[in-house]
Amino acid sequence: MTNGQRTQRGGHTPSVGVRRRPLLVAGAGAATLALSGCLGGGGGGGDDADAPAAITVPEGATCDVCGMTIRQHPGPTTEIFYADQQPNGHDNPARFDSTWEAYQFEFERDEQGWADVAFYVTDYSAVDYEVFEEGGDTLISRHYEASAFAPASEVTYVVDSEVKGTMGRDLVAFTDRGDAESFRADHGGSLTTHDGVTPEVIGGLGK
Repeated sequence: MTNGQRTQRGGHTPSVGVRRRPLLVAGAGAATLALSGCLGGGGGGGDDADAPAAITVPEGATCDVCGMTIRQHPGPTTEIFYADQQPNGHDNPARFDSTWEAYQFEFERDEQGWADVAFYVTDYSAVDYEVFEEGGDTLISRHYEASAFAPASEVTYVVDSEVKGTMGRDLVAFTDRGDAESFRADHGGSLTTHDGVTPEVIGGLGK
């Protein structure tokens, strides 16, 4: 892919360059997905005092679903810590180059009796992110530092917006719901929370 147009945080070109807290806000009719969650284990934890802290994604670390090198590609990042398990034979956490793949992994492991003790996602309220055009797609920047993560139970997701990550359409997370509403106003999609993410929601992403 070739580099496309990028603007600085706070720029006014549509779909490129956004600020951490964009000025646009969603209308009163903004839809929120009213879906029942079916996650087991820690239920999006990380806020528990005994939960392991998020870590910076190591150089060369690959996604535990697709095998791509996480730090080399754009989009949301996710880490899941499991009790008494080694994801794909390596030490915790399990790591992913998209959030939808992390939930897919979580649903599968939940059926096998795995219990998560911490589930972290990129918090786009906590970083200066970019939305940019590249290769005909609208993409969002990758943030892999430990400080960029928040517990999944504390975020609002924008689901199925026009903005893509490494593995297509994804869940873009914000701890500030106002940031999520602004992002939705700019880029479409619907709002939900960790408890609203189901296999059906995940099945519609990644395209």
